[in-house]
Amino acid sequence: MSRRKIPDSEGMQALATWSEKHQESPLDSADVALAVRYALQVLHTRAPGKSVEIRVPPFGAGQIVEGTRHTRGTPPATVELSPDAFLQLATGTSNWEQLLRQGAIQASGERSDIREFFPLWPLS
Repeated sequence: MSRRKIPDSEGMQALATWSEKHQESPLDSADVALAVRYALQVLHTRAPGKSVEIRVPPFGAGQIVEGTRHTRGTPPATVELSPDAFLQLATGTSNWEQLLRQGAIQASGERSDIREFFPLWPLS
């Protein structure tokens, strides 16, 4: 069974809430979860495929990028980020190089450099 598609209005509202409050503590995890899942949904639309697994624990994961299809076991390419790092990347408040230098991105495999897909949309 597939997940319900998050409407753009709900997803963008969650992103706006995250953007306004992400430096505050604590941020409502339901808002963060919705923002992450929406960003993953948009990323999958822009980079469809099954060759790279992107993980944003504990809120979501998915397979993206055209290429060799992964079906079982450890995928040949993985990218893992915290929810905050993923949303920074998705919204352009940080970039791939900065987050990689900070150790906020764990990427392995030959197709794991997915910087070309970010930002998904810059928030101003």
